[in-house]
This record gives sequence, structure tokens and C-alpha cells, in this order.
Amino acid sequence: MLSTSRFDVIEVMQATRQGGNRPRQVIIHPGAVVILPMVDDDHVCLIRNERVAVGKTLVELPAGTMEPPATPLQMAVRELKEETGYTAERWREMPAFYMSPGILREQMHSFVAEGLTAGEHAREAGENIDNLVVPWSEAIAMVESGEIEDAKTICALLMWDRLRAR
Repeated sequence: MLSTSRFDVIEVMQATRQGGNRPRQVIIHPGAVVILPMVDDDHVCLIRNERVAVGKTLVELPAGTMEPPATPLQMAVRELKEETGYTAERWREMPAFYMSPGILREQMHSFVAEGLTAGEHAREAGENIDNLVVPWSEAIAMVESGEIEDAKTICALLMWDRLRAR
């Protein structure tokens, strides 16, 4: 139906409970990574990222689209450096999740990056991104207040908040 450089839209037939079929449009996406960069035990590096689709700058975690044959971890390492300038000594994989499974076949692989070393970013042309290092409690408060609206960021922050409390 539609093929772009980043995704395809196809039509699939879904069986109904009444025994028939109905057409459904599905966005085929290669998946993505989201990285939670812990600057230290109590500070996280978020980014301010201009998002054309919603017409505003959002507070997010660094992320990027998968580029096979790279593994999710390889993509996470690359995206962390590209978007923030940081490199990490340690990586922890958290559970993966689907962004919007009603229409989108995008699986988000989530990672925590620790033991960070600051460096120069390598942002792509057109990426309007700024780092925003905040205390952990402030990041969680930004989720609770609605200041952070990005689903992958909300999910990864709250997942790590739960996991790190164990």
C-alpha cells in the first residue's frame, strides 16, 4: 500500500468472531531502542527533542530506529553516543514492549546505560536535540505531572523506577 524509507503500511485480513474477515492496515516498522542514561545513581540524562509530528519539543529519553543487521544493544550504544555524546561502561537490558500494537508493529527494546563518560554527540542533520540532566526524582515528577508525554520515555522511566527499587 505504502512504502517509505522507515516503514511500510500493508493491509492484512483479520478473522472476525462471526467467521468472516475484515481488512486492517498495519504499519510495519523495524523496531527501535530506547536508552535510559544514568549519569550517576541519582541523575538521568533526558533530551529535549523537536518532534515535527506533534508540532512541539518533547522531553524524552534517547532512542533510535533499528537498522538490521545491527542488534538492539549495538543500536543502543550508537544512539546514546549520537544523541547525547555519552558512552557507557555497563548496559542492562529491560523488557521490550510494543509502542502501539493496534496499528504499529514496532517493538521497542529498552536499555539502562551506566558508568557514563561525557563526549561529543554526533547528531544527524535535522535533529534538534539538547541534553537535559535532571535528578531521578525530578524525572519521575515530570512523568506524574504530564510534562513528559512520550510513551517510550514514560514506560522506560517507570519500569526502571520499579526495577531499581528491588
